[in-house]
Order: sequence, then structure tokens, then C-alpha cells
Amino acid sequence: MPPSQALAATAADADSASHYATRRYWDEARETLDPEERDRRILERIQLQLRYVYDELPFYRRHYDKHGFRPEDVTSLADFTAKVPIITKRMLVADQQEHPPFGSYTKDFGAGGIARVHGSSGTSGTPTMYAVSRGDWDRAADVHAMAQWCAGVRPDDIVQIGFPFGLFFGGWGVLQGVERIGATVFPLGVTDSEKHIEMIRTLGSTVFSATPSYCIHLLSVAERMGVDLRASSVRHVLVGGEPGGSLPGTRRIIEEGWGATVADAGSTSEMYPFQTSVGCEAGTGTHLITDEVYTEVVDRDDHNLAIPVGERGAVIYTHLWRESQPMIRFAPGDETYLDDTPCVCGRTYPRMPEGVLGRLDDMLVIRGANIYPSAVETALRDIPELGPEFRIHVHTEGALDEIAVHAEVSAGTHEAWQAMDDDRRTEAQGGLVGRAEAVLKQRLGIRIPFEVLTPGTLEPTTFKARRVIDARGTRR
Repeated sequence: MPPSQALAATAADADSASHYATRRYWDEARETLDPEERDRRILERIQLQLRYVYDELPFYRRHYDKHGFRPEDVTSLADFTAKVPIITKRMLVADQQEHPPFGSYTKDFGAGGIARVHGSSGTSGTPTMYAVSRGDWDRAADVHAMAQWCAGVRPDDIVQIGFPFGLFFGGWGVLQGVERIGATVFPLGVTDSEKHIEMIRTLGSTVFSATPSYCIHLLSVAERMGVDLRASSVRHVLVGGEPGGSLPGTRRIIEEGWGATVADAGSTSEMYPFQTSVGCEAGTGTHLITDEVYTEVVDRDDHNLAIPVGERGAVIYTHLWRESQPMIRFAPGDETYLDDTPCVCGRTYPRMPEGVLGRLDDMLVIRGANIYPSAVETALRDIPELGPEFRIHVHTEGALDEIAVHAEVSAGTHEAWQAMDDDRRTEAQGGLVGRAEAVLKQRLGIRIPFEVLTPGTLEPTTFKARRVIDARGTRR
């Protein structure tokens, strides 16, 4: 019996639903399939998708003809990486402007054929529109359910969602999976932080879902309210929407502060409504659901050049089943690395041990060193006196780019300092600055000036974090 049928059990078959809830996997055959057999099936789907997009979607026919590529050129996964040209967000935006509203990379599904329309705002404020067919939307529900089941969600859970419900896909994907599992969903969305904490206590929510930075922000809010989230009913925290949820230090802060397990899930607006990765219950990173969205990690400068497993590179995504606006070798500009060794959870999907590390264009070159915001965050999260908020300031001095890090101390640390006399407070602050600069130099290889801020100095993160303040103007 398919999972969607099993979890739609009525009172008459409640016993069978209860039995299903004790199972370890949502779809055991799929999740534990031999990797070689999975790769064979992936290649078959790739070949079908290439033929479909070339024959049916003018955007891809023009793109492939321009590069001298034909679908029959792909006879292996190695061919797919080496021969198929990538697509980018800029190309999709330009095509939608020429062929509104959804671009020439989808077909006309007729009246009632489109189930959902979502979007994401660009720098110009003009949203990129995403149309999802009814078949794609229904299939995506099972993929989200499989991901959330892996993260520990079960039919008897109450799932409180802190993602927004609007053009952005994120909250809707969580809701889809929860409903398919059969759990109770509380889509509170983006609201006052105090309200989220109050409703956790009122409803007894057992799962909370939001960005990792917002989950850390709520720890500070709860502390001000005199609430210990470790004693709350929440036992699983599902994070996504930004990098960081798989970074060891960030994950540790959330797990220890909430007294709950953390699962990091990832995707991009272009790849939704399908989940690309999901946090493993064993804490080994995020499993890539490669038989739904095939994921490659390639050379950051040449996206047709494969690199060895374990090396850091650019992420490339491909929809294997989506018929409405399918993305074939889409390059979102993200960076990660892979691990394909066996996982203790029994799933045979490859993993990103630290999730998506960040965007390739977020890398800062400071005095010859490559600095990623995620690496700064990892270093700061190992300093217990610091609070959740920090900023990376980049500016130019002479001909060189320079960097500084400002971070708030925790409320508890600030209170302790306030109880000290001036000399002891100055000594404690100086000691923290020294330790922070030492940790940053050890992790990043260069000296980075560090400044301590009092709690509340920085704007709190209520959705996606914006950590880098770039004062270099147009110079790069």
C-alpha cells in the first residue's frame, strides 16, 4: 500500500495506520535501493527528460541547439555532466520577460492544469513566476512527506510552521508534507516571536519549522520571556530556507537550546515544490533525494567538469519528474561537497555532510584568503558567551579589502558583566575579544578584528539572515 493511502486511514483501519507509524522509512524500497540500480534509473529519467524538454519546450530547444547539444548525446551520467549546458536564474528571468508569464520553459497545461502559482522577487522587485501542474504538486507531497518522515515527523505530531505563506514556496512545502503524513499542522507563519513561543506552550507543539537563524533568535526571545525551550513539548526542529542548519556549531546551539533534534532540509525556489535534501536522523548531514532531483557537485569554474567526491564545488540540480517548468542542470550558485559512504540510518542516498555551505558569490577574498560567511558563523557558534546575532563588515582601505566581525553577547553574559565593577567588566570584555579573534584566526587563517555588542544592538533575524554588510560600493 502506498504511504499516502496508508496514512489516509479512517477510524476503521486506525490499527493499520498505527502500525505504519512505527516504521522507520516512508518508502523503504526507494530509500534503501542499491546505489548502482538507483543511478541506472536516474539515467533513464534524465534521458526521458532531455527528450521531453527538447521536443516540447522552446527555451531548451534554443539553448541546446545554440550549444550543439542533442538529447541522444547522453548515454551515461558522465555524459550528462560533461555535455549538457547549464541554465541559470538570469536566463530564466530573461525568458519570462520575453514570454510572460511563465516563460517558454513550460507548456500550456490548459484550463485547470496548473495547481499553484508561486514566485520569488528579484533585485528589480519583479517576481519570477513558478507554475506547478496538478500532477507535479501531488507528487511533491510524497517527496516532502518522505523528507519529514526521515526527520522524525509522525502522524501524532503537532507541527508549528514559522515560514511565511506567500509567494515563497518554503512554508507551503512543509505544510504539504505534514498533511500527507497525516500529522496536525499549525501554519502560524511569520508573526511576533513571542506569539510563536506562547503557542508552543498552549498547543503542545511537538515539531517546529523555520530558518535556522530564526530558531536561534527564538532562544533569545524565550530567555527574555523566562521560558526554557528545553522543557517545551518540541522534540524535533526542521530548518531550511538558508545555509547553516547542518553546520556543527549552529546545529549544536539549536539542539541544546531547544532540547530537540535538528533536521536540515534544502532546496531552491526553482527546484520546488520538490525537496532536494533532508537532514538525516543519524546526524550525518543531509541526504540528497537524487532519484527526484538529481544533484551534481562540479568544478566551480567549469560546470561541465566533474570533481572527486569530497571536494568542494558548485551544486547543479535537475528535475527528474517535473513536467511544469522543469529545471535541467540548473546552477543556483551554491557550494557544497558530497559523501557517498554508507550511512548508519540505512538510507543509500548520498549526503552533504554540512548541507549547503553558502553561495559561491558570497565568498570574500581578504588579503589573499578565501572567507565564507558560513565559516565565520561556524567559528562564532563555538564561543558560548555570544548571542545569535552577528554581522560581517567588509570595506576597502587603500587598495585592499578588509573585514571585521561584530557580534552580540548573550543576555546572560551581559547581565553577568553588568554585575561587575568597571575594571572586571573591561577585563572580561577584553578577554572575550581576544578569544574570538584567536578562534577566527585559527579557523580562517587571517586576523579579523572583533567587536562586542550588547544584546539588541542588531536587528533580530525573523526570516532569512543577512549577515554581510558590504561597504565596498561597486568595487569587486
